[in-house]
Amino acid sequence: METTNSPLSPLRERLSSWIYHPRSQAFIITLILINAVLLGLETWPDAMALAGGFILALDHLILAIFVVEILLRLYAHGRSFWRDPWSVFDFLVVGIALVPASGPFAVLRALRVLRVLRLLTVVPSMRRVVGALLAAIPGLGSIALMLLVLYYVFAVIATNLFAQAFPEWFGHLGRSLYTLFQIMTLESWSMGIVRPLMEQFPYAWMFFIPFILVATFTMLNLFIAIIVSAMQSYSEAEQKQTVQAVLQTQEHIEQDLHKEMRMLRSEINALKQLLLASTDKTS
Repeated sequence: METTNSPLSPLRERLSSWIYHPRSQAFIITLILINAVLLGLETWPDAMALAGGFILALDHLILAIFVVEILLRLYAHGRSFWRDPWSVFDFLVVGIALVPASGPFAVLRALRVLRVLRLLTVVPSMRRVVGALLAAIPGLGSIALMLLVLYYVFAVIATNLFAQAFPEWFGHLGRSLYTLFQIMTLESWSMGIVRPLMEQFPYAWMFFIPFILVATFTMLNLFIAIIVSAMQSYSEAEQKQTVQAVLQTQEHIEQDLHKEMRMLRSEINALKQLLLASTDKTS
């Protein structure tokens, strides 16, 4: 939150506390869920024929509330609003909904459903999950690169071994990559692909089983391990930030108490001096 010495700062602080009050956040979450239902009903011709006017009017009302909320947050936070990625995301999602969905912008009408993603910014647990996933991207990228190299090696070998007998599956590198991806998902890999190959190549299982063990089980577990590690690190970082914020608050409180103690001591000394002066005069 932006803090300034202007007379509007207390108003902004009260406005920010009201916006992020649990009841206000629960109200916004309820509106997001209602809006998600309305956007789904707009794709149902029977529902639009029965209550299309009411659905559109309620959708516009909820959008107006979202716009007012964004404007209030802009006023409450000032320039610090743009330094928060979640606030910028909310602004873009609401801004897309305001673009006229006609003519060259007709494709943006489908993007109105992005308003449902505001749940990620409102619900703290979802926000933590998204933050952890974003933090895991570098590690996931390394594993994805390893998986790509593995795919390429196995696809080249499969093309050389099975292209002539099964060109629809392994006729060229692209088809081999797609077939190996299907095998990695374990979708009809045995009865649909491997067993027909084993009728002509009895030892084909020696190629596909190691591929499945490495590509499916090993790599998948690595993905899960990195995501879990990233979520744990993200949670620990949040806990450290919370502890630091508490410590800073305690330091501010202690500093205020010391200031008040010094002021009280100075006032007591001043009173003592006045009493001494008054006793000297009476004597």
